[in-house]
Amino acid sequence: MSRIAGVMKALLADGRKALIPFVTVGDPYADATPEIMHGLVAGGADIIELGVPFSDPMADGPVIQKAGERALARGIGMAQVLDAVRLFRRDDTKTPVVLMGYANPIERFDQRHGAGSFIREAAASGVDGVLVVDYPPEECADFAAALRAHGMDLIFLLAPTSTEARMQQVGQLASGYVYYVSLKGVTGAGHLDTAGVAQMVPRIRTHVSVPVGVGFGIRDAASAQAVAQVADAVVIGTRLVQILEAEPRDNAARAGRDFMAGIRAALDAKEQGAHA
Repeated sequence: MSRIAGVMKALLADGRKALIPFVTVGDPYADATPEIMHGLVAGGADIIELGVPFSDPMADGPVIQKAGERALARGIGMAQVLDAVRLFRRDDTKTPVVLMGYANPIERFDQRHGAGSFIREAAASGVDGVLVVDYPPEECADFAAALRAHGMDLIFLLAPTSTEARMQQVGQLASGYVYYVSLKGVTGAGHLDTAGVAQMVPRIRTHVSVPVGVGFGIRDAASAQAVAQVADAVVIGTRLVQILEAEPRDNAARAGRDFMAGIRAALDAKEQGAHA
């Protein structure tokens, strides 16, 4: 069982929902990511998604695009992303880490270091899952198998426009969890359609056996609570990136911890209410 599957199983057994924050590696400070990750865990994060900076991020809204641009300007690439995970793993061997990004940085890493290098190095650094926005399921069966052989999960996005056929394809390959994009558009855009989420998640579950996380449009405790009523996990990124960007270096990890603690308390209060 992968580290992600183990955490999800334990949460399900406790009747709790996974809290999954997203941060871009190298932002807002080049060397602060491992420290920020520890702060997020201290605040109640169950899994951490790390954004791999890329120059042409098609699914990212302006906040996360700018975070990626700042990180690239500081020289953050895949090698630095893996180094950040290694540093985090010195003190935390339990919290799953997922890399979220695009095909280009992965393929460039393999071109520079040899075929299969990304998967080997990611596993060695302590990565637990990979979400590649522009790898459709029909083109990555081999990639999924190679990740599983190294104890890592391949996580897919599903969207309001996903067909039943696409959900079925994803269900055949996905492990760890699937990430449902709650709105049409990019990260941080639009208004969270909780009714649409409530309709879509049960449809996804008819095709997918792994837990379903929901992200895009979740900014606060209220929206996290609403999503948690139907999803197994809540993913929150844009608002967290905004909070960290405004903080001085020595307070970034604390700010991340405090924001997570507020979301965690809201999720746990909802669950306690449901079981009262």
